[in-house]
Amino acid sequence: MSRLPDPAFWEGKRVLLTGQTGFKGSWAALWLASMGAKVQGLALAPETDPSHFDLAGVGSEIDNRLANLRGPDEVADAVIAARPDLVLHMGAQALVRRSLREPVETWKTNVSGTANLLFALRAHAPGAAVLVVTSDKVYRNDDTGRPFTEADPLGGKDPYSASKAACEILVASWRASFPGAPLASVRAGNVIGGGDFAESRIVPDIVRAVAAGEEVVLRHPEATRPWQHVLDCLAGYFLHLEELAGGAELPALNIGPAPEAVTTVAQAAETISGLLGGMGWRHEPVPGSVEARALALDSALARRALGWAERLPGRKGLEWTAEWYRAWLRGADMGAVSRGQIAAYMAGGD
Repeated sequence: MSRLPDPAFWEGKRVLLTGQTGFKGSWAALWLASMGAKVQGLALAPETDPSHFDLAGVGSEIDNRLANLRGPDEVADAVIAARPDLVLHMGAQALVRRSLREPVETWKTNVSGTANLLFALRAHAPGAAVLVVTSDKVYRNDDTGRPFTEADPLGGKDPYSASKAACEILVASWRASFPGAPLASVRAGNVIGGGDFAESRIVPDIVRAVAAGEEVVLRHPEATRPWQHVLDCLAGYFLHLEELAGGAELPALNIGPAPEAVTTVAQAAETISGLLGGMGWRHEPVPGSVEARALALDSALARRALGWAERLPGRKGLEWTAEWYRAWLRGADMGAVSRGQIAAYMAGGD
């Protein structure tokens, strides 16, 4: 059985969490609060309506500070207020297609925002352990489908991927230039789970199509992706931070599913649409698309160093995702549903 985050470690810890109003960040906030952490968020207001942050009542569980990572003074004020022991930096412009529409804003948020945070932490919380979340898309991708290891060259064809690769270089240079506090990056992506309502992502697109009684439109049904449930992903992040705080030298780790969990977009869409009673999918190509056709991660290092492994692999993660959206579609209390899934995960993932 895989290792779980340790509530005894998190109890009473002051955690600065950026991106708490987003999909993954709101789940992280709920989970950290359930383990007794004192969480302060730093993010813009939720960008989607509905949002998991609002539906699950996340703001009542944490000190929710709305601020812009691109504002150095706002970031410094948040760090001073939080006095963090631990920092989980998840705030970002995280959408590939949006980055093509807003490339400068994407670079400013993802690179300058990270630099602002690291500068403020060095000045006001120099002892905090810091984990910077980047992406599985930081690697120079030749579309062969070979799983990337942490030693592979960085790259990125689109502004989002390239900006996250630049974040990796920023983190590595910061660690070398200003040694002392634990600082690392973690690379994961293609995360699914309840509460994601973002544009141009497969699960929200399927949910919107189901609600409208329509087929979901797929841009690249043949593309392969390392799908993983949000709770599996976050468990890796939390374990990484636990190890960093304990003095482990883990500068960068991949967090991703085993190779057998890498499936096509069409296969994932068919499964989730079927679980939700949807009408299937149709293909609408996007001429000149820069999105990668094949993507996979080698997470052997994280498995060895953290004792981490998926508890919701393959279809199981898809089922938990569909279960959340079925509850939402019937008007359930989504705070209770989300907290229930976290508790079930910690109890063994059944």
